[in-house]
Amino acid sequence: MNAETIRSIQAPLKKKYKESPDSALVTLKASGNIGENLSCKVETGKAMVEAGLHPATGGSGVQACSGDMLLEALVACAGVTLNTVATAIELNLEKAELTAEGDLDFRGTLGVSKEAPVGFREIRLHFDLKTDAAEDQIETLLKLTERYCVVYQTLKNGVPVKISHSI
Repeated sequence: MNAETIRSIQAPLKKKYKESPDSALVTLKASGNIGENLSCKVETGKAMVEAGLHPATGGSGVQACSGDMLLEALVACAGVTLNTVATAIELNLEKAELTAEGDLDFRGTLGVSKEAPVGFREIRLHFDLKTDAAEDQIETLLKLTERYCVVYQTLKNGVPVKISHSI
């Protein structure tokens, strides 16, 4: 794909969203069902993933860990965004490898310490790029990737999460 193609694909969408802002609001959905051995089967839209406890909380390590899945979602979103932005600004990326790392203190998750937080203390996203672009072009690429990556912005800014139930 090239810059002209991405612009031609996105131009009618941008026009539509400017003219009718409500049409830009899309609700994404994920669902899952609890399974055997403390697992939850999650439909990803492409395949079924069985998530379970992380080994640090008593899991076997055979099932996907939801914390890993969160980091994988960040890498996926940042990678797609990086690639799209590079194409749009006509920056040649020979290679781009993304890595996300997050630090967890499992004392919080297991209720061992009320002082230990439940959740990631810090997440680090690293881009290993191979390109002939100038440093200012790379800075622009990363700035725009950060700005337009949905998962990154959601994690960085936080959003209200409402819990409900039915019986």
